[in-house]
Amino acid sequence: MTIKPMGDRVLVKMEEVQEKTAGGIFIPQTAQEKTQIADVVAVGDDESITVKKGDKVMYDKYAGTSVKADGQEYLILHMSDVLAVIS
Repeated sequence: MTIKPMGDRVLVKMEEVQEKTAGGIFIPQTAQEKTQIADVVAVGDDESITVKKGDKVMYDKYAGTSVKADGQEYLILHMSDVLAVIS
């Protein structure tokens, strides 16, 4: 399935969360904090979009709409919810 965001929206795939601490302690999924870093998978067709496919971005904590496709979880964000590009 292909997801193409519309307008000023960006489709991102969230990074995997570490399940163990540096000391080797296991952290249950219910206690893990949601990551705010993701990889851009696709972008809309609006000219105001300043990120491109493949960029790593940081986004607002409670932003976006969760979408599942082909067993993967994605997030659709407005460009205004993208806080920074990480390099």
